[in-house]
Amino acid sequence: MSLTTQGATYAPPAHAANAQQRGESSRGTRSTAEYRALDAAHHIHPFSDTGALNRNGSRIIVKAEGVYLWDSDGNRIMDGMAGLWCVNVGYGRKELADAAYRQMQDLSFYNTFFKTSHPPVIELSALLAELTPAAFNHFFYCNSGSEGNDTMLRIVHRYWATQRRPTKKYVISRKNGYHGSTIAGATLGGMDYMHEQIPSPVPHIVHIDQPYFFGEASADMTPDAFGLERARQLEAKILELGAENVAAFVGEPFQGAGGVIFPPSSYWPEIQRICRKYDVLLGADEVIGGFGRTGEWFSHQHFGFEPDLITLAKGLTSGYVPMGAVGLHDRIASALIDNGEFNHGMTYSGHPVAAAVAIANLTLLRDEGIVERVKHETGPYFQRLLRETFEDHPIVGEVAGTGLVAAVQLSSDPRTRRRFENGAEAGTICRDFCFNGNLIMRATGDRMVLSPPLVINRSEIDEIVEKAKCAIDATARQLERR
Repeated sequence: MSLTTQGATYAPPAHAANAQQRGESSRGTRSTAEYRALDAAHHIHPFSDTGALNRNGSRIIVKAEGVYLWDSDGNRIMDGMAGLWCVNVGYGRKELADAAYRQMQDLSFYNTFFKTSHPPVIELSALLAELTPAAFNHFFYCNSGSEGNDTMLRIVHRYWATQRRPTKKYVISRKNGYHGSTIAGATLGGMDYMHEQIPSPVPHIVHIDQPYFFGEASADMTPDAFGLERARQLEAKILELGAENVAAFVGEPFQGAGGVIFPPSSYWPEIQRICRKYDVLLGADEVIGGFGRTGEWFSHQHFGFEPDLITLAKGLTSGYVPMGAVGLHDRIASALIDNGEFNHGMTYSGHPVAAAVAIANLTLLRDEGIVERVKHETGPYFQRLLRETFEDHPIVGEVAGTGLVAAVQLSSDPRTRRRFENGAEAGTICRDFCFNGNLIMRATGDRMVLSPPLVINRSEIDEIVEKAKCAIDATARQLERR
């Protein structure tokens, strides 16, 4: 069989065809140019200008181990983003592959509709009940963080219907928050560029300002005062809409895709106080922060607040297979359990293979003490080294974060918190230097973001910070020449 791609015909090499017949992997059997041509011909990439990408050619990743990736040209790349915030236990863990293989042999798939269940989803639910805070004992499964946030919205509205308070429809979230790319998730998120491509956003979702101290606080404001001011926008919005009409507030404990924005310490206690005062549910989007990223099992524990609902994904399986979930506080779960049918679900809700992989993944995080190591050893070392490295750097305004997640804020004048006029351009320049230096470091506007696998060791942290500094130094030189 041959494939015609952009005017050229490619036939798989004989050894590749033979390997496929033997059931072996065909990884690496084509050249980089062939892979790029096929990719351009048939693949639409997420969040990409696909035309521009096709002209330049995608980078073809063929192998991964620990905290490293290898591309089809043999380059070893430090993955400073754990895939997409998700490969918490690192790449190449045989335990997860074995769990998937065993489960595929025993029960490759069956649904959890029609009064049925299966051991993997039962065991996973019991394990999550052990790992989450005490009041979380019930879990609803889906396939991603986006679906998890859609599901959370469904649960919120169903809960208030069971309480005979159907006017509680409004859900408040934050500008520059990210809650996925389904229509409901993108509406809930506060990113304007996503809203522009949604012709019919979900109704009854409104936004308040984000707690981004470096970028949005006035010069005379302290972090605590700013945190309180931003939190009290929630109270003002509730009063504007009428507390009898507000169902929930939903936020990421720290904003991930928005730039790893850590709110001042005054923010979340005030948000929780306001939600309790006006009987508004509090939802924590733990898709990025969950399963050890901050050194706590869940990032809301780092910030010291108690949500009613939590959305989970990414680190739930370390990205080895897709899976998402929503954890329900006991009072929310009881309302759903005791009030008839909940008309929601997906074909793959609680998929047995995904559940088996999740169990193996969470067992590694627990039994190898990975989360505790992030909290007490590698996390503090990572944060300290970043701050020491970029202290007094001419274009670094702050280093924010905790555990193994951090943002390096690019700034044209760090002393006055002045940002570059076109921050996204500065971030793009820096991202490209990282890319060329074989480091995956994400640019979110003018904030450079790191979130490496939780199994990273000190020497690998040294390498990641050294590569980041080289890229930021090169960015400073290029911006100065301009």
